[in-house]
Amino acid sequence: MSFPFAALVKLLPAMEQEASENDGAAAFPHDGMAHLRRLGAFSAPLPPAWGGRGYGTEPGGALGLLRLLRMVGQGSLAVGRLLEGHVNAIRLVARYGTDAHMRRVAADVRDGALLGIWVTEGVEPVRFHDDGAAIILHGEKLFASGALQVTRALITARAPDGDTRMILVPRDDAGAASLSIGGISGMRGAGTGRCDFTGVVLTPDALIGQPGDYLRQPEFSAGAWRGIAVALGGIDRLVDLLRLQLADRARDGDPHQRVRVGLALIARETAAQWARKAALVAEGRGFDPGDVAATVNLARIATERAGLDVIELVQRGLGLSAFVKANVVERILRDLATYLRQPAPDETLVEAAGWFTRRDLPQPEGPA
Repeated sequence: MSFPFAALVKLLPAMEQEASENDGAAAFPHDGMAHLRRLGAFSAPLPPAWGGRGYGTEPGGALGLLRLLRMVGQGSLAVGRLLEGHVNAIRLVARYGTDAHMRRVAADVRDGALLGIWVTEGVEPVRFHDDGAAIILHGEKLFASGALQVTRALITARAPDGDTRMILVPRDDAGAASLSIGGISGMRGAGTGRCDFTGVVLTPDALIGQPGDYLRQPEFSAGAWRGIAVALGGIDRLVDLLRLQLADRARDGDPHQRVRVGLALIARETAAQWARKAALVAEGRGFDPGDVAATVNLARIATERAGLDVIELVQRGLGLSAFVKANVVERILRDLATYLRQPAPDETLVEAAGWFTRRDLPQPEGPA
């Protein structure tokens, strides 16, 4: 049975409305998340052996996950960010964890758990001490999406010898979380905040994988394609709103506005092609690890460029109305601009371009 995409399409207007209603108070999108859970979006990333569709964990699930994340991004970038983090965490446990880890995660997800991955350090980076009988955490994470709602957080922590490990932390009663950065201008519905893990005690089986696994290539860079897919959904929505609002104002016949619409469509399709290529290369088999990382990094920059171009075209095309809070465009512009702020874009481009200076990009095979 395929994923119920038709049902998801019908939910997108409600997700968008909730995102706008929640924006002022930076409220969490409980309804949108509940709708996705009922559709099976949060269990879809589980490998088929564990009751899922393999979206993000099996090569055959690449284009299905691309479609899912893109569509959710059309309705709400904040919800898309939370779903993408959930998929990312499941992917890392599936790749680096044991069967026991995966069995527990699968059971938790079927019971309604929301996973997240939190890696940004606070003033006191997260460290852990393993005495053989227990793991004791100390430190905090910042920019943690779903800080108050994630029930299973996959975090990075440093051991006394300096090695970085991944740790799966049940959030039922562990760690003090707060929405400490509620003043952020965009993506306010993602529930971003901080979590202090000081004093949290876990059993040794909370450790996922081996030292250095989180930063291991090409997985570390390749995972960015899922964020690209969500951002593409936001680009989709802005392009559609530009066309609709120009038509509603009878300005779609203006040649200058038509140029803007044309450039916006070109930017969107460019991002879509790069997103598809990145998904197929990242999730495929047999590709050189360097090709995988560099391809996804180029796709990341291409999508950022497309998004920034569309933001400018929408602002210039709609004028001051794009800055009126009553217009849904105003919020989506803020959300997309915030979502596109990924780390080290210059370094990412330089490294990817350097990699492909003396070799061709990989050419994945897949459905047309």
